[in-house]
Amino acid sequence: MNTLILYLGFLFSAYAVIGNDVIQTLGTFIAANKKRPWLILWGYASTILVCTLLYGWYFYNGDVTFNRLDTIPLPEEIKWWYLLAPLSLLLLTRFGLPVSTTFLILSIFSQQAMVEKMLLKSIYGYGVAIVSSFIIYLLLTRKFESPESLNEINESKRKRQWEIAQWLSTGFLWSQWLIQDFANIFVFLPRKMTLVELMISILVLLLIMAYIFQKKGGRIQGIVDKKVNSGNIRSATFIDLTYGVILYTYGNLNSVPMSTTWAFIGVLAGRELAIKYVLNKKELKKVFRPLSIDLSKVFLGLGISVFIVFVIQWMNGSS
Repeated sequence: MNTLILYLGFLFSAYAVIGNDVIQTLGTFIAANKKRPWLILWGYASTILVCTLLYGWYFYNGDVTFNRLDTIPLPEEIKWWYLLAPLSLLLLTRFGLPVSTTFLILSIFSQQAMVEKMLLKSIYGYGVAIVSSFIIYLLLTRKFESPESLNEINESKRKRQWEIAQWLSTGFLWSQWLIQDFANIFVFLPRKMTLVELMISILVLLLIMAYIFQKKGGRIQGIVDKKVNSGNIRSATFIDLTYGVILYTYGNLNSVPMSTTWAFIGVLAGRELAIKYVLNKKELKKVFRPLSIDLSKVFLGLGISVFIVFVIQWMNGSS
């Protein structure tokens, strides 16, 4: 029974985490490549996923989470109610709510001190993301985000160059996100995986990825599609690169897991504010409403996560 719950927990977590969080990294990639066959996009993202998994497994002695779960051990006995966390995430994802998978999935296995560390790192990460993104786009907007400049890349040669740059920036961002979120996906599995376990998990993840790409990202993709120029190949490149650098620098300061969702919302918020500030200050006030809605969804997801974790911990104490 315990083994069955572990495998079900991994399956539910993998689908829920990828379905909820993958748009953070591949959302602009999907938006900017809508005309390409989804199989090509899936193949590119899947190749990077497999390479990142194999790298972590080989160089971290079987630990595909890059030591993110060192202080979060796998309990000796897993009760059925542990599955409530990934199942709740699946349900929330269906409604397009950008929930922090770090809090919802990892908190049920963590001590209070670790939960507090994850929360603080995520809150600071949001602040770092919005400030960094705002400053970066203050410098980039007039040259790269104005209507006049966007028309410049319609020339076939220059457009091809930006397509290559966008695919490379997506690959960099996707690998950095995977390093952060493998902990959420593999928390139900042994911290040191055998080769057979690794191969089976890769197959599962590739099938889930295929479904996500075939659905063109699902409902959460709407958060990306509504942002200014997010479907433009050059704009998508800068979004991915900005987010990837933040995850690489701030996310790797220590091995404490963090909510990449909060950092992603911060990047988009800082970008929107900077673009409106530079190009149309009269429209600046109108930006705050959609940004506040995005942030309110994140906090709503956090509140629901805390409640679900509380219920699971209460059930643990009562058993």
